[in-house]
Amino acid sequence: MAKESVYADGEEVQAIRASAKQHQITVSLGISEKVRYSNATLFNSNLIINEDGEVVVHHRKLMPTFFEKLTWSPGDGYGLRVAETRQGRVGNLICGENTNPLARYTLMAQREQLHISTWPAVWPTRAPNFGSSKDERQRHSETTSKGRNYDNVTANRTRAAAHCFEAKCFGMLCSGHLPQDAIEDIVDGSADPAGMKTFLESSPKGVSMFLDPTGAVVPGFTVTNDGQQQQIDYLQNEEGVLYADLNLEDCIEGKQYHDVVGGYQRFDVFKLSVNRERKDPIVFEEVKGIGKVSKETEEEDQGTIVSTKAR
Repeated sequence: MAKESVYADGEEVQAIRASAKQHQITVSLGISEKVRYSNATLFNSNLIINEDGEVVVHHRKLMPTFFEKLTWSPGDGYGLRVAETRQGRVGNLICGENTNPLARYTLMAQREQLHISTWPAVWPTRAPNFGSSKDERQRHSETTSKGRNYDNVTANRTRAAAHCFEAKCFGMLCSGHLPQDAIEDIVDGSADPAGMKTFLESSPKGVSMFLDPTGAVVPGFTVTNDGQQQQIDYLQNEEGVLYADLNLEDCIEGKQYHDVVGGYQRFDVFKLSVNRERKDPIVFEEVKGIGKVSKETEEEDQGTIVSTKAR
């Protein structure tokens, strides 16, 4: 995992930045990020790259969820920002962060118009029961919902729709895809290949879709190789690109009813403070001009984007 992770300013990201600039598009890119000050510390990160190839948001997931803590480190508030793009004001939260009302409110308060929520291809909340006996499997199947994996598709849609309704913004749910060859790779390292394969193949797959400022599904479409549009509400169980036409003026009317960062908020009662500082692993003190380290060098060492110009 550490070997396959990428630097936020590495050549892989540089290539995508150059492509974004060439094609004049905004890119939201999820990565497993490694840093230059450590060969083991990783972050679950998301970059927003604008049409000029600039990294305008470099977010590290605030808190890895459950077993993600075995791989990724906690992030920080540095990336809790909304990017001004030609398509509108774009924000992102990663997976379980969309459950965090304070993180979501932070983006709402920056006039977010397009909220990207990113989700894994599958995310089991409980370990599979690979009981070898029929009785064990039967007991597992008869357990109440309390003992089962919850429905990720419903859970993700619920959280994303709630944000859209509260923020009066559009939502873009973007889920990963787990192809059959990836399942085979995972199965190869399992103590119970047959059970693991059945478990992964039967787990609910993530869904990609668009939501409007009321939380309702926006009809989308895909484009075939011959340029024909095919109407579809969401993508699941396949890899592809989903398109939709969005009118940002639709974000206005709902706020006249409930603008929770404006006329429908009580700033005299509630106060939210967000720390956006990105910590360095070490601070070198200058003594009589010896050992001076520039701030830019420190930030480059920790992997934070400093220069955002595409190469």
